[in-house]
Amino acid sequence: MTGSSAEPGAPRGGRRRGASRAPSDFAALSRRIEQAGLMRRRPVYYVVRLSALAVLFVAGWAAFLLLGDSWWQMAVAVYLAAVFGQVALAAHDLAHRQVFRTRGPSEAAGRIVGNLGIGMGYGWWQDKHTRHHANPNHEDLDPDVAPDLLVWSHDQAERASGPARLIGGWQAVLFYPLLTLEGLNLHVQSVRSLLRPRLRLRWLEAALLAAHFALYLGALFTVLSPGMALLFLAVHQGLFGVYLGSVFAPNHKGMPTLTGGDKPDFLRKQVLTSRNVTGGVFTDLALGGLNYQIEHHLFPSMPSPHLRRARPIVQGYCAEIGLSYHETGFVRSHVEALTHMHRAGASLRRGGRSAEASAPGGR
Repeated sequence: MTGSSAEPGAPRGGRRRGASRAPSDFAALSRRIEQAGLMRRRPVYYVVRLSALAVLFVAGWAAFLLLGDSWWQMAVAVYLAAVFGQVALAAHDLAHRQVFRTRGPSEAAGRIVGNLGIGMGYGWWQDKHTRHHANPNHEDLDPDVAPDLLVWSHDQAERASGPARLIGGWQAVLFYPLLTLEGLNLHVQSVRSLLRPRLRLRWLEAALLAAHFALYLGALFTVLSPGMALLFLAVHQGLFGVYLGSVFAPNHKGMPTLTGGDKPDFLRKQVLTSRNVTGGVFTDLALGGLNYQIEHHLFPSMPSPHLRRARPIVQGYCAEIGLSYHETGFVRSHVEALTHMHRAGASLRRGGRSAEASAPGGR
């Protein structure tokens, strides 16, 4: 919740009640993780990572200023889209207190990196992401599966209205084109959140967002001609949105969704609704460690470089207790997500209830 001292995804008020062995299940796994030393902070890693990001960020804007009104600026737009995505992933780690143990420095750095650096409201995003971690893929409680534009289950399709009803039937085809608007949506939602009185330090957040937009748009329309500035804006923000969507979409889309009557314990709720994406060092770097989504949801404050080491421990433990643990390659993860989206929107394409949408994986 906005202003809460709880980190995104942290269990609140103790462990949730669930299956009879659920508390001991998660406690036993937690002990193994603690014994492996995987919850320890990694200050040197984050100093190197954040310093490298700062250099890459400054280098991109320096190249922008040196090139002037040139078509080569489109290459800078592509480069900065990738850098902005990496900055967003750093803000994610800060919000989860993977970098600093306490709230103060985590929020201060998060606002500098998020609000000022890339125009993403830290307070708004932290609130939304906290609710997602608490109830991943819950149709009533997870804002990431709210049917505002897309539908994620047959039941949501049946109740869809407005844009979701118009788009939902063809959402699998439209998904990547829509992602080009995600960067713009991030900025719009960040500004809209400033109207909420409960947003902590909203005047500071507003000042930092205003500074970002003034510097960003001022640079574009000062250095570039109006047409070139608009093209740079479209390429940069469009690819930034696609990058973010490609990082976050494989994590939960196409995995089981929950409704009001579903009350699994914490361990099962996090594991069964999440998908890992396999790959090497490049995948870890490009996805910011979020390819180990199961481990991240179970231990959200675990430093991202430890997630790879936690994977075999969590995977082995799930096998011991008979809990399904799903992972697949990057391309396959997107295929699974798109297939699910296509099935979920079947009734909107056909104008009625669809057996295809009711099939396993369609809700």
